[in-house]
Amino acid sequence: MYSAGLRRSELLNLKITDVDLDQNLIYIRNGKGKKDRITLLAENIKPDLIKYLKDEVPSYWIIESPSRTQYSGTSVGNIVKTAAKNAQIMKTVTPHMLRHSFATHLLEQGVDIRYIQELLGHTSTETTMIYTHVSKSDFAKIKSPFDNIKNSKNE
Repeated sequence: MYSAGLRRSELLNLKITDVDLDQNLIYIRNGKGKKDRITLLAENIKPDLIKYLKDEVPSYWIIESPSRTQYSGTSVGNIVKTAAKNAQIMKTVTPHMLRHSFATHLLEQGVDIRYIQELLGHTSTETTMIYTHVSKSDFAKIKSPFDNIKNSKNE
């Protein structure tokens, strides 16, 4: 979810045919607002995904229950909580926080907000800005444009 900025429902509705391993893309069909979009398939997750597809051989959905039915939203939430606990994260972690983190980390990497907007499937950059939480330490790295102005008297 984090690696592609997926909503919980988008992960649950992801079909095997929606993942393009050759192009490293994930096709989201009928996302929120019945919108389609394309997002990233992280290079680092690809070997694990290929192994999972080979070992588990899901029939239709990317993630399926042992009975080959669609996973439930509650199950995904429990998996995220367990993973956070195993990582010794004391804060409550939800699936949607992973989407927020995806957006924030892209912004911190210098990715243009319009690209992040497209990856998240937002109509407006204003919605995307709600998702991005820039850390205060990043502000220390930014120079005011005024600092770049040279005093003509000192030249």
